[in-house]
Amino acid sequence: GSARLSSARAGGGGGGGRPGAARFPWQRGESDLLRSSERDGAPGEEAAAARRERRPPREGTVLLFPGQGSHFVGMGRGLLRYPGVRDMYRLAEKVLGYDLLSLCLEGPRAELDRTRHCQPAVFVASLAAVEKLNHRQPDVLESCVAAAGYSVGEFAALVFAGAMDFAEALYAVKVRAEAMQKASEAVPSGMLSVIGRPEANYKFACLEARRHCESLGIENPVCEISNYLFPDSRVIAGHLQALKFLQENARKYYFTRTKMLPVSGAFHTRLMEPAVEPLAEVLKCIEIQKPLICVYSNVDSKKYMHSKHIQKLLVKQIVSPVLWEQTMHSVYERKQGTEFPYTYEVGPGKQLGAILKKCNLKAWRQYSHVDVSKDEEVMET
Repeated sequence: GSARLSSARAGGGGGGGRPGAARFPWQRGESDLLRSSERDGAPGEEAAAARRERRPPREGTVLLFPGQGSHFVGMGRGLLRYPGVRDMYRLAEKVLGYDLLSLCLEGPRAELDRTRHCQPAVFVASLAAVEKLNHRQPDVLESCVAAAGYSVGEFAALVFAGAMDFAEALYAVKVRAEAMQKASEAVPSGMLSVIGRPEANYKFACLEARRHCESLGIENPVCEISNYLFPDSRVIAGHLQALKFLQENARKYYFTRTKMLPVSGAFHTRLMEPAVEPLAEVLKCIEIQKPLICVYSNVDSKKYMHSKHIQKLLVKQIVSPVLWEQTMHSVYERKQGTEFPYTYEVGPGKQLGAILKKCNLKAWRQYSHVDVSKDEEVMET
Protein backbone atom coordinates (compact mmCIF):
# COMPACT_ATOMS: atom_id res chain seq x y z
CA GLY A 1 0.00 0.00 0.00
CA SER A 2 2.48 2.64 1.12
CA ALA A 3 4.86 1.73 -1.73
CA ARG A 4 2.08 2.46 -4.22
CA LEU A 5 1.37 5.77 -2.45
CA SER A 6 5.02 6.83 -2.59
CA SER A 7 5.16 5.99 -6.31
CA ALA A 8 1.95 8.00 -6.74
CA ARG A 9 3.70 10.89 -5.05
CA ALA A 10 6.74 10.48 -7.27
CA GLY A 11 4.51 10.59 -10.35
CA GLY A 12 2.55 13.57 -9.12
CA GLY A 13 4.64 16.26 -10.77
CA GLY A 14 6.32 18.13 -8.01
CA GLY A 15 9.34 20.39 -7.86
CA GLY A 16 8.95 23.22 -5.41
CA GLY A 17 5.86 23.58 -3.26
CA ARG A 18 3.31 20.78 -3.38
CA PRO A 19 3.60 17.64 -5.50
CA GLY A 20 1.83 18.17 -8.79
CA ALA A 21 0.91 21.80 -8.06
CA ALA A 22 1.52 22.91 -11.65
CA ARG A 23 0.69 19.59 -13.32
CA PHE A 24 -2.61 20.79 -14.76
CA PRO A 25 -3.08 23.90 -16.89
CA TRP A 26 -6.09 24.93 -14.81
CA GLN A 27 -3.87 25.01 -11.72
CA ARG A 28 -1.09 27.02 -13.32
CA GLY A 29 -2.74 30.29 -12.43
CA GLU A 30 -3.04 29.06 -8.86
CA SER A 31 0.42 27.52 -8.46
CA ASP A 32 1.93 30.60 -6.79
CA LEU A 33 -1.09 30.75 -4.50
CA LEU A 34 -0.70 27.07 -3.70
CA ARG A 35 2.96 27.50 -2.84
CA SER A 36 2.37 30.52 -0.65
CA SER A 37 -0.52 28.94 1.24
CA GLU A 38 1.46 26.02 2.66
CA ARG A 39 -0.06 25.06 6.04
CA ASP A 40 0.02 28.48 7.74
CA GLY A 41 0.76 30.69 4.75
CA ALA A 42 -2.42 32.74 4.68
CA PRO A 43 -1.15 35.17 1.97
CA GLY A 44 -2.14 32.75 -0.80
CA GLU A 45 -5.55 32.14 0.72
CA GLU A 46 -6.13 35.86 1.21
CA ALA A 47 -5.15 36.60 -2.38
CA ALA A 48 -7.51 33.90 -3.63
CA ALA A 49 -10.33 35.17 -1.42
CA ALA A 50 -9.79 38.79 -2.44
CA ARG A 51 -9.72 37.85 -6.09
CA ARG A 52 -13.02 35.98 -5.83
CA GLU A 53 -15.01 38.09 -3.40
CA ARG A 54 -15.39 41.06 -5.70
CA ARG A 55 -17.10 39.10 -8.49
CA PRO A 56 -20.75 39.78 -9.29
CA PRO A 57 -22.74 36.51 -8.93
CA ARG A 58 -23.31 36.02 -12.66
CA GLU A 59 -19.57 36.13 -13.33
CA GLY A 60 -18.74 33.50 -10.72
CA THR A 61 -19.11 29.90 -11.90
CA VAL A 62 -19.91 26.64 -10.08
CA LEU A 63 -18.56 23.19 -11.00
CA LEU A 64 -20.43 19.98 -10.14
CA PHE A 65 -18.61 16.60 -10.18
CA PRO A 66 -20.71 13.42 -10.67
CA GLY A 67 -20.51 10.17 -8.72
CA GLN A 68 -20.64 6.44 -9.30
CA GLY A 69 -23.46 5.33 -11.59
CA SER A 70 -22.87 8.10 -14.15
CA HIS A 71 -20.18 6.02 -15.91
CA PHE A 72 -20.52 4.32 -19.31
CA VAL A 73 -18.27 2.50 -21.78
CA GLY A 74 -16.78 5.06 -24.18
CA MET A 75 -16.40 7.85 -21.63
CA GLY A 76 -13.21 9.86 -22.10
CA ARG A 77 -13.15 9.43 -25.90
CA GLY A 78 -14.01 13.09 -26.47
CA LEU A 79 -11.23 14.30 -24.16
CA LEU A 80 -8.07 12.66 -25.49
CA ARG A 81 -7.02 15.48 -27.81
CA TYR A 82 -6.79 18.01 -24.99
CA PRO A 83 -3.39 18.77 -23.45
CA GLY A 84 -2.66 16.79 -20.31
CA VAL A 85 -5.49 14.25 -20.59
CA ARG A 86 -3.37 11.33 -21.83
CA ASP A 87 -0.83 12.21 -19.11
CA MET A 88 -3.60 11.91 -16.52
CA TYR A 89 -4.55 8.44 -17.77
CA ARG A 90 -0.86 7.38 -17.90
CA LEU A 91 -0.40 8.50 -14.30
CA ALA A 92 -3.66 6.77 -13.35
CA GLU A 93 -2.31 3.50 -14.77
CA LYS A 94 0.77 3.82 -12.53
CA VAL A 95 -1.31 4.54 -9.43
CA LEU A 96 -4.01 1.92 -10.07
CA GLY A 97 -1.90 -0.86 -11.59
CA TYR A 98 -4.20 -1.39 -14.60
CA ASP A 99 -5.04 0.39 -17.87
CA LEU A 100 -7.95 2.62 -16.86
CA LEU A 101 -8.21 4.33 -20.25
CA SER A 102 -8.80 1.15 -22.24
CA LEU A 103 -11.31 -0.05 -19.63
CA CYS A 104 -13.22 3.26 -20.00
CA LEU A 105 -13.10 3.25 -23.81
CA GLU A 106 -13.66 -0.43 -24.54
CA GLY A 107 -15.08 -2.03 -21.39
CA PRO A 108 -16.13 -4.73 -20.82
CA ARG A 109 -19.13 -3.11 -19.19
CA ALA A 110 -19.28 -5.69 -16.38
CA GLU A 111 -15.71 -4.77 -15.32
CA LEU A 112 -16.30 -1.01 -15.55
CA ASP A 113 -19.47 -1.46 -13.44
CA ARG A 114 -17.47 -2.92 -10.55
CA THR A 115 -17.14 -0.40 -7.72
CA ARG A 116 -13.35 -0.81 -7.57
CA HIS A 117 -13.02 0.30 -11.23
CA CYS A 118 -16.00 2.60 -11.54
CA GLN A 119 -15.03 5.12 -8.84
CA PRO A 120 -11.49 5.80 -10.18
CA ALA A 121 -12.95 5.92 -13.73
CA VAL A 122 -15.47 8.64 -12.84
CA PHE A 123 -12.86 10.57 -10.82
CA VAL A 124 -10.32 10.69 -13.68
CA ALA A 125 -12.93 11.36 -16.42
CA SER A 126 -14.29 14.30 -14.43
CA LEU A 127 -10.89 15.95 -14.00
CA ALA A 128 -10.13 15.22 -17.67
CA ALA A 129 -13.38 17.09 -18.50
CA VAL A 130 -11.97 20.03 -16.52
CA GLU A 131 -9.00 19.98 -18.95
CA LYS A 132 -11.41 20.25 -21.87
CA LEU A 133 -13.29 23.11 -20.21
CA ASN A 134 -9.98 24.87 -19.53
CA HIS A 135 -8.99 24.54 -23.20
CA ARG A 136 -12.33 25.80 -24.53
CA GLN A 137 -13.45 28.31 -21.90
CA PRO A 138 -10.57 29.10 -19.53
CA ASP A 139 -12.52 32.02 -18.05
CA VAL A 140 -15.00 29.50 -16.54
CA LEU A 141 -12.25 28.03 -14.36
CA GLU A 142 -10.66 31.37 -13.55
CA SER A 143 -13.97 32.69 -12.24
CA CYS A 144 -15.02 29.52 -10.38
CA VAL A 145 -16.19 30.33 -6.85
CA ALA A 146 -17.59 26.98 -5.69
CA ALA A 147 -17.55 23.25 -6.36
CA ALA A 148 -19.43 20.22 -5.10
CA GLY A 149 -19.05 16.53 -5.89
CA TYR A 150 -21.51 13.69 -5.50
CA SER A 151 -20.02 10.93 -3.32
CA VAL A 152 -16.70 10.00 -5.01
CA GLY A 153 -17.09 13.24 -7.00
CA GLU A 154 -16.13 15.09 -3.84
CA PHE A 155 -12.53 13.89 -4.27
CA ALA A 156 -12.45 15.37 -7.80
CA ALA A 157 -13.92 18.65 -6.51
CA LEU A 158 -11.18 18.84 -3.84
CA VAL A 159 -8.41 18.18 -6.39
CA PHE A 160 -9.85 20.89 -8.64
CA ALA A 161 -9.96 23.28 -5.66
CA GLY A 162 -6.25 22.70 -4.92
CA ALA A 163 -6.91 20.84 -1.64
CA MET A 164 -5.43 17.51 -2.79
CA ASP A 165 -2.88 16.32 -5.32
CA PHE A 166 -4.33 14.37 -8.28
CA ALA A 167 -2.22 11.21 -7.83
CA GLU A 168 -2.65 11.09 -4.05
CA ALA A 169 -6.41 11.66 -4.27
CA LEU A 170 -6.66 8.94 -6.94
CA TYR A 171 -4.82 6.54 -4.65
CA ALA A 172 -7.30 7.37 -1.87
CA VAL A 173 -10.19 6.76 -4.31
CA LYS A 174 -8.63 3.39 -5.24
CA VAL A 175 -8.46 2.33 -1.57
CA ARG A 176 -12.00 3.64 -0.93
CA ALA A 177 -13.45 1.84 -3.97
CA GLU A 178 -11.80 -1.50 -3.16
CA ALA A 179 -12.87 -1.30 0.49
CA MET A 180 -16.46 -0.37 -0.43
CA GLN A 181 -16.66 -3.24 -2.91
CA LYS A 182 -15.37 -5.68 -0.30
CA ALA A 183 -17.90 -4.39 2.27
CA SER A 184 -20.74 -4.70 -0.24
CA GLU A 185 -19.81 -8.32 -1.03
CA ALA A 186 -20.08 -9.24 2.67
CA VAL A 187 -23.87 -8.70 2.92
CA PRO A 188 -26.59 -9.08 0.22
CA SER A 189 -27.56 -5.41 0.07
CA GLY A 190 -28.41 -2.70 -2.43
CA MET A 191 -29.94 0.69 -3.12
CA LEU A 192 -33.50 1.59 -4.10
CA SER A 193 -34.32 4.88 -5.81
CA VAL A 194 -37.71 6.16 -4.62
CA ILE A 195 -39.96 8.96 -5.79
CA GLY A 196 -42.74 9.61 -3.30
CA ARG A 197 -45.81 11.78 -2.97
CA PRO A 198 -45.49 14.75 -0.56
CA GLU A 199 -47.13 12.70 2.22
CA ALA A 200 -44.58 9.85 1.96
CA ASN A 201 -42.91 9.05 5.28
CA TYR A 202 -39.56 7.50 4.31
CA LYS A 203 -38.28 6.98 7.84
CA PHE A 204 -41.43 5.13 8.93
CA ALA A 205 -41.23 2.96 5.78
CA CYS A 206 -37.60 2.10 6.62
CA LEU A 207 -38.57 1.23 10.21
CA GLU A 208 -41.27 -1.18 9.01
CA ALA A 209 -38.86 -2.73 6.49
CA ARG A 210 -36.34 -3.34 9.29
CA ARG A 211 -39.06 -4.98 11.41
CA HIS A 212 -39.91 -7.19 8.43
CA CYS A 213 -36.24 -8.25 8.21
CA GLU A 214 -36.18 -9.05 11.93
CA SER A 215 -39.23 -11.29 11.40
CA LEU A 216 -37.12 -13.18 8.83
CA GLY A 217 -34.39 -13.70 11.43
CA ILE A 218 -31.95 -11.01 10.17
CA GLU A 219 -30.02 -9.50 13.07
CA ASN A 220 -29.42 -5.73 13.13
CA PRO A 221 -31.07 -5.16 9.74
CA VAL A 222 -30.16 -2.00 7.84
CA CYS A 223 -32.67 0.06 5.86
CA GLU A 224 -32.17 3.82 5.83
CA ILE A 225 -32.12 6.88 3.60
CA SER A 226 -28.70 7.00 1.94
CA ASN A 227 -29.19 9.87 -0.54
CA TYR A 228 -31.38 12.97 -0.54
CA LEU A 229 -31.69 13.82 -4.25
CA PHE A 230 -34.43 16.42 -4.69
CA PRO A 231 -37.83 17.17 -3.13
CA ASP A 232 -39.83 13.92 -3.01
CA SER A 233 -36.89 11.78 -4.14
CA ARG A 234 -34.64 9.65 -1.96
CA VAL A 235 -32.41 6.63 -2.27
CA ILE A 236 -33.02 4.02 0.43
CA ALA A 237 -30.26 1.48 1.06
CA GLY A 238 -29.86 -1.65 3.14
CA HIS A 239 -30.52 -5.38 3.18
CA LEU A 240 -32.05 -6.69 -0.07
CA GLN A 241 -34.98 -8.21 1.84
CA ALA A 242 -35.85 -4.76 3.24
CA LEU A 243 -35.75 -3.15 -0.21
CA LYS A 244 -37.90 -5.92 -1.68
CA PHE A 245 -40.43 -5.32 1.13
CA LEU A 246 -40.56 -1.60 0.26
CA GLN A 247 -41.12 -2.31 -3.43
CA GLU A 248 -43.95 -4.73 -2.62
CA ASN A 249 -45.58 -2.20 -0.25
CA ALA A 250 -44.85 0.94 -2.27
CA ARG A 251 -48.49 2.06 -2.41
CA LYS A 252 -48.87 1.86 1.38
CA TYR A 253 -45.97 4.30 1.85
CA TYR A 254 -47.08 6.70 -0.94
CA PHE A 255 -44.13 5.80 -3.17
CA THR A 256 -45.05 6.55 -6.80
CA ARG A 257 -41.95 4.93 -8.28
CA THR A 258 -39.25 2.56 -7.03
CA LYS A 259 -36.24 1.33 -8.95
CA MET A 260 -33.29 -0.81 -7.85
CA LEU A 261 -29.97 0.86 -8.70
CA PRO A 262 -27.27 -1.12 -10.53
CA VAL A 263 -24.85 -1.07 -7.58
CA SER A 264 -23.45 -3.91 -5.51
CA GLY A 265 -24.10 -2.66 -1.99
CA ALA A 266 -25.73 -0.29 0.48
CA PHE A 267 -23.40 2.68 0.09
CA HIS A 268 -23.62 5.54 2.59
CA THR A 269 -25.07 3.31 5.35
CA ARG A 270 -23.48 1.54 8.32
CA LEU A 271 -23.05 -1.58 6.15
CA MET A 272 -20.02 0.30 4.78
CA GLU A 273 -18.32 0.46 8.19
CA PRO A 274 -15.58 -2.04 7.16
CA ALA A 275 -14.46 0.53 4.54
CA VAL A 276 -13.96 3.33 7.08
CA GLU A 277 -10.59 2.26 8.50
CA PRO A 278 -8.76 1.68 5.16
CA LEU A 279 -9.77 5.14 3.89
CA ALA A 280 -8.96 6.82 7.25
CA GLU A 281 -5.46 5.28 7.16
CA VAL A 282 -4.66 6.43 3.63
CA LEU A 283 -6.00 9.97 4.23
CA LYS A 284 -3.59 10.31 7.18
CA CYS A 285 -0.70 9.86 4.72
CA ILE A 286 -1.93 12.44 2.21
CA GLU A 287 -1.24 16.15 2.27
CA ILE A 288 -4.56 18.00 2.40
CA GLN A 289 -4.86 21.77 2.25
CA LYS A 290 -7.64 24.26 2.70
CA PRO A 291 -9.43 24.56 -0.70
CA LEU A 292 -8.85 27.76 -2.68
CA ILE A 293 -12.56 27.97 -3.48
CA CYS A 294 -15.67 26.85 -1.57
CA VAL A 295 -16.15 23.08 -1.65
CA TYR A 296 -19.29 21.69 -0.03
CA SER A 297 -19.41 18.44 1.94
CA ASN A 298 -21.98 15.70 1.28
CA VAL A 299 -22.09 14.95 5.02
CA ASP A 300 -23.47 18.26 6.31
CA SER A 301 -23.94 20.33 3.09
CA LYS A 302 -21.59 23.01 4.49
CA LYS A 303 -18.27 24.38 3.20
CA TYR A 304 -15.09 22.57 4.15
CA MET A 305 -13.15 24.77 6.57
CA HIS A 306 -9.65 23.23 6.89
CA SER A 307 -7.60 20.11 6.11
CA LYS A 308 -8.54 18.13 9.27
CA HIS A 309 -12.20 18.87 8.55
CA ILE A 310 -11.80 17.40 5.03
CA GLN A 311 -9.98 14.33 6.34
CA LYS A 312 -12.67 13.65 8.95
CA LEU A 313 -15.72 14.18 6.72
CA LEU A 314 -14.41 12.21 3.71
CA VAL A 315 -14.21 9.20 6.04
CA LYS A 316 -17.60 9.90 7.62
CA GLN A 317 -19.15 10.27 4.15
CA ILE A 318 -18.85 6.51 3.48
CA VAL A 319 -21.39 5.68 6.23
CA SER A 320 -23.48 8.89 6.10
CA PRO A 321 -26.31 9.84 3.76
CA VAL A 322 -25.40 12.10 0.84
CA LEU A 323 -27.22 15.39 1.50
CA TRP A 324 -27.24 16.47 -2.16
CA GLU A 325 -30.57 18.31 -2.12
CA GLN A 326 -29.42 20.26 0.95
CA THR A 327 -26.05 20.94 -0.72
CA MET A 328 -27.78 22.41 -3.77
CA HIS A 329 -29.67 24.78 -1.45
CA SER A 330 -26.39 25.79 0.23
CA VAL A 331 -24.57 26.38 -3.08
CA TYR A 332 -27.36 28.40 -4.73
CA GLU A 333 -28.76 30.28 -1.74
CA ARG A 334 -28.88 33.99 -2.54
CA LYS A 335 -30.92 37.11 -1.91
CA GLN A 336 -34.16 37.59 -3.83
CA GLY A 337 -33.48 39.09 -7.24
CA THR A 338 -29.77 38.14 -7.29
CA GLU A 339 -28.64 36.44 -10.48
CA PHE A 340 -27.52 32.81 -10.41
CA PRO A 341 -24.00 31.72 -11.38
CA TYR A 342 -23.25 29.65 -14.47
CA THR A 343 -23.03 25.97 -13.53
CA TYR A 344 -20.98 23.31 -15.35
CA GLU A 345 -21.31 19.58 -14.75
CA VAL A 346 -17.87 18.12 -15.47
CA GLY A 347 -17.77 14.37 -16.06
CA PRO A 348 -19.91 11.55 -17.37
CA GLY A 349 -23.71 11.80 -17.46
CA LYS A 350 -26.08 14.68 -16.79
CA GLN A 351 -27.68 13.39 -13.59
CA LEU A 352 -26.58 16.35 -11.47
CA GLY A 353 -28.11 18.75 -13.98
CA ALA A 354 -31.40 16.82 -13.88
CA ILE A 355 -31.37 16.99 -10.06
CA LEU A 356 -30.51 20.71 -10.09
CA LYS A 357 -33.55 21.32 -12.34
CA LYS A 358 -35.78 19.70 -9.67
CA CYS A 359 -34.08 21.55 -6.79
CA ASN A 360 -33.75 24.99 -8.35
CA LEU A 361 -35.19 25.71 -11.79
CA LYS A 362 -33.75 29.24 -11.94
CA ALA A 363 -30.22 28.04 -11.17
CA TRP A 364 -30.62 25.21 -13.73
CA ARG A 365 -31.30 27.74 -16.50
CA GLN A 366 -27.59 28.65 -16.35
CA TYR A 367 -26.47 24.99 -16.48
CA SER A 368 -24.17 23.38 -19.09
CA HIS A 369 -22.70 19.91 -19.38
CA VAL A 370 -19.10 19.21 -20.45
CA ASP A 371 -19.44 16.03 -22.50
CA VAL A 372 -16.82 13.29 -22.09
CA SER A 373 -17.84 10.88 -24.88
CA LYS A 374 -17.73 12.94 -28.05
CA ASP A 375 -15.97 16.14 -28.93
CA GLU A 376 -18.80 18.41 -30.00
CA GLU A 377 -17.97 21.83 -31.38
CA VAL A 378 -20.41 23.64 -29.12
CA MET A 379 -20.70 23.12 -25.37
CA GLU A 380 -23.95 21.29 -24.57
CA THR A 381 -26.54 23.23 -22.63
